[in-house]
Amino acid sequence: MLQSDLGVCLTWKHKRKTLHCDTSRNLAIMKFLKNLFDSNKVWAANIKEADPEFFTKLANQQRPDYLWIGCADSRVPANEILNIMPGEIFVHRNIANVVVHTDLNCLSVIQYAVDVLKVRHIIVCGHYNCGGINAAMDNSEHGLIDNWLRHIKDVYRFHKKQIDAMDNEKDKLDLLCELNVIEQVANVCHTTIVQNAWASGQELAVHGWIYRVSDGILRDLDVCTTGIHEIAKIHRIA
Repeated sequence: MLQSDLGVCLTWKHKRKTLHCDTSRNLAIMKFLKNLFDSNKVWAANIKEADPEFFTKLANQQRPDYLWIGCADSRVPANEILNIMPGEIFVHRNIANVVVHTDLNCLSVIQYAVDVLKVRHIIVCGHYNCGGINAAMDNSEHGLIDNWLRHIKDVYRFHKKQIDAMDNEKDKLDLLCELNVIEQVANVCHTTIVQNAWASGQELAVHGWIYRVSDGILRDLDVCTTGIHEIAKIHRIA
């Protein structure tokens, strides 16, 4: 073998070994996410420094007053937005904060929150610039999620005249974000879970809020239902 060929061979073996090491290292990072575990330890240490008994108390009880039904968007975390600690709010999140009467996941969360935890407030919170809202309105194919987005398209269909009257696309999407929250508040109130709670005399209010990611501020949409007498007769079960 010529010396030049030997050099090329050794260089290739070194590169392959380096590539193998880099690949192994990347796989280890993908498998273990050490940075997140390290971050968790820092968070837990900070909490314990402020309140040494916090996690002991947290482990022994869960008595939140609130159920938050929000969007799965990573920019809209309930505890951080409300500046409250773990254990103070029960949370359910999905694409575009939709409440569907056939969604056993969402209904199970509502039932546990209302019947077991005895929350006093259910908050449906949407947000502007919601990817689910935008996707529902762009007439493109997105895959499986298109079946879920049809619930948002229904909201548009219910309020088409009002939405189409807006001057520009951004205002239309913002309005749909708000109207979607209002419709989902109604859907929560129409569940047998919430109506049975009201019928039994349980204090329970269902609120509609919206959040603006660009400034971090919540806005009350001035929709709050506190009893069966406030919903349409067609939806009442008693």
